[in-house]
Amino acid sequence: MTESKIKFHSGKNIPLEMHKVRIIQKLTLLPVEERAKAMEEAGFNTFLLNNKDVYLDMLTDSGVNAMSDSQQGAMLTADDSYAGSETFNELHEKIKEVFGTEYFLPAHQGRAAENIVSQYLIQEGQVVPMNYHFTTSKAHIDVNGGRVEELVIDEGIQVTSDHLFKGNMDIDKLTACIEENGKENISYVRMEAGTNLIGGQPFSLANLRDVRQVCDQYGLILVLDASLLQDNLYFIKVREEEFKDVSIHDITLEIVDLCDIVYFSARKLGFVRGGGIITKNIEHYNNMRELVTLYEGFLTYGGMSVREMAALTVGLDETMDFEMINQGPQFIEYMTEQLLANGVPVVTPAGGLGCHIDAMRFVDHLDQSEYPAGALAAAIYIASGARGMERGTMSEERQEDGSETLSNMELVRMALPRRVFTLSQVEYIVDRITWLYENRELIGGIKYVEEPKVMRFFFGRTEATSDWVEKLTAKFREDFGDSL
Repeated sequence: MTESKIKFHSGKNIPLEMHKVRIIQKLTLLPVEERAKAMEEAGFNTFLLNNKDVYLDMLTDSGVNAMSDSQQGAMLTADDSYAGSETFNELHEKIKEVFGTEYFLPAHQGRAAENIVSQYLIQEGQVVPMNYHFTTSKAHIDVNGGRVEELVIDEGIQVTSDHLFKGNMDIDKLTACIEENGKENISYVRMEAGTNLIGGQPFSLANLRDVRQVCDQYGLILVLDASLLQDNLYFIKVREEEFKDVSIHDITLEIVDLCDIVYFSARKLGFVRGGGIITKNIEHYNNMRELVTLYEGFLTYGGMSVREMAALTVGLDETMDFEMINQGPQFIEYMTEQLLANGVPVVTPAGGLGCHIDAMRFVDHLDQSEYPAGALAAAIYIASGARGMERGTMSEERQEDGSETLSNMELVRMALPRRVFTLSQVEYIVDRITWLYENRELIGGIKYVEEPKVMRFFFGRTEATSDWVEKLTAKFREDFGDSL
């Protein structure tokens, strides 16, 4: 099916929701002064905000996407059992149908799958080449004695670009990495669909074929993180000429066929709380299943509830429906284009997962050591009640000698969970971010006062380096009066 094209008589070009809302949740928008107080109490870490104080939760798309009525209904008839659940068998059959693989190992979420894959494949001192890292994937590789080599194409870390597949791996860099380290020192090659930390940018299927060819040449295992696969599938179909008339299912089958091991977070892929590992290789399956029973649970639940399994079975089916998976990227593109039209610097082209704001240009008066993306995420919450996520230097790890690893990009990700927000809410956040950009000189830096050693962005705490919060709050009240 080709993408639905809706032409408005008015000439407007806006995304049209292909669903209707049947269950709602009431939201609260606090006054700006209370938002500023909440942000300070959270240590300027949007993860530490209480959700009751958040108007639009744009932190992530993980576990917060809206389920369909069919998914909700499936949860009511699940076969609840520790072992041998019929619901697991139904999910397993759906996995084989959708992905064309024989073997499936359930896990309670994506990082659990990452832990199992890393423990199975990595030996001390080995290198894992990848298009780009994700925070938890890198942490699991590091803790198991491996080392990440990021080999994304140069355009991948250019904020503004017209390259349609900025998540592609540079094939020359991959070959050079293998030759330099020796193939015996390469644990596996990892590709991430919808590279999270550089703006949800996809890879092309042509590029994945090239990566597979290199892996075959050197006898290496190719592992795919398919957590954001549905966005990548959308972009392959609409941007890669070869696949414009190919079904989402057939594209999926080819992607998975090119990989030895595929793992995913079902919080993103399938819209439930869980995850899993799939493979065609019996040896990989047998070696990893022992780790599943050690860390996750029995092989027919792996830390997931059977209710979630039932919903995932439906969710994977829906992922093969182009009209279901096009909604997220269309809303993200609309938000990106609206911010661009207002002069706000964002990552282009629009990717998946969310709209990504370029903090390096937004608050270019701040040094990178002042955590511009973290400061901007805090400022956006104060100005709007919407919480996004810092994707910059704070998401990196501090070196053992105390030095900082400065990120290639300083982004604030405003995630758009699928089928959750309305167009008016998107218009609202565009309006508030635009106002903030016009008053960006008021935003100051932040510094750590409590800094965990591992994945510090999750629960580290910072404080403002000046009185910029008070000044920003006063300016908001001056411009908006009694408005929230």
